[in-house]
Amino acid sequence: MNAPDLTTVHWVTSSYSSGEGQCIAVATLPNTIATRDSKVLNGPVLLFGRDGWRDFIGAVNRREFRD
Repeated sequence: MNAPDLTTVHWVTSSYSSGEGQCIAVATLPNTIATRDSKVLNGPVLLFGRDGWRDFIGAVNRREFRD
């Protein structure tokens, strides 16, 4: 997947973000979902295709990621 231009996308911070610094921001592009730490504006971005995003959210909802 080629990296899309993210300079003009609209980032939305999750309504589930806590006040303790655990925040995620998401931007929706035509064929890609971009995610980043909402506090690190120039930090790394994870890119998901639509199917990958659906799989990722499913895994989160099933609590497959634990400390």
